[in-house]
Amino acid sequence: MTPTRRIALLAAGLLLLAACQGGGTGGGGDGAGASPGTDGSPAAAGGDGGGDGGDYLARIQAAGVIKVSTDPAYPPQSFLNEETNELEGFDIDVATEIAERLGVDVQFETPDFSAVVAGGWSNRWDMSVGSITITPEREEILDFTQPYYFVPVQMATTEGTGIETLEDFAGTTICVGESTTYQFWLEGTLQLPEEAGEPLPPPEDATVSTLPTDINCAEAWRDGRMDSQGWVSSVTTVEQAVADGMPVIPVGDFVFNEGLGVAFDRSVEDNDSLVQAVDEIIAEMHEDGTLAELSEQWFEGIDYSQPQ
Repeated sequence: MTPTRRIALLAAGLLLLAACQGGGTGGGGDGAGASPGTDGSPAAAGGDGGGDGGDYLARIQAAGVIKVSTDPAYPPQSFLNEETNELEGFDIDVATEIAERLGVDVQFETPDFSAVVAGGWSNRWDMSVGSITITPEREEILDFTQPYYFVPVQMATTEGTGIETLEDFAGTTICVGESTTYQFWLEGTLQLPEEAGEPLPPPEDATVSTLPTDINCAEAWRDGRMDSQGWVSSVTTVEQAVADGMPVIPVGDFVFNEGLGVAFDRSVEDNDSLVQAVDEIIAEMHEDGTLAELSEQWFEGIDYSQPQ
């Protein structure tokens, strides 16, 4: 195993101060119009980690396309524009920019988040730009670049619960996306990099309720389903739900911070060159201001490209 497999938090001098879970044309190149696909076909790069096609990056560049998994319902990071049937958002623009700098087109895939973080992708997609928090547990099955952005995590409630503080969530039912760091935090199993420090303690005696993706929790409240009294997600997603008119009320201080990286399937034996190339691109995008520009475009003028 070469050192590039452990570059997640070491490259470009970025210190991960905190450790989850997935628009337009903003500075992200011209490939964001690719439609989401879920056909499960082998990645255009083809290979299975060996063979005569060179390494994984070489096969991708020869094919001229990279398949990228992302979340189709995680605004404003990534979401489906129902009018154009195209994916938009911060993650979409980041992925498109990476592909452009690799010299290939991008094709998006939209598997469940739980399938992405489980690893063993079987070449259905080549990398994931889907707001995946870097954690020691995930690094056992996924390779990561350095973080491309950092966001705080926010608890929220809905109308009529009477909840005003974090302590008020004790004994309540709290909704989260499945297999997210938010779920692990509530269950007391969250592992963060040593540099991240300790999160706030989760509410006592809370019952965890999971849905396929984070925004489904807010959508349930909007649709009148009051199975839960709380919700945990990134502050960006919570604020977007509020801006979209959903009955969401942020509560209390941020409970932890997370650094999010581009992920790769560790079971692909010859992906070192791809991981290294994308990590170098992320470093360049930090240095030249591209990530800051995209963050400010999608997150109401806030630069989340640096540790919060």
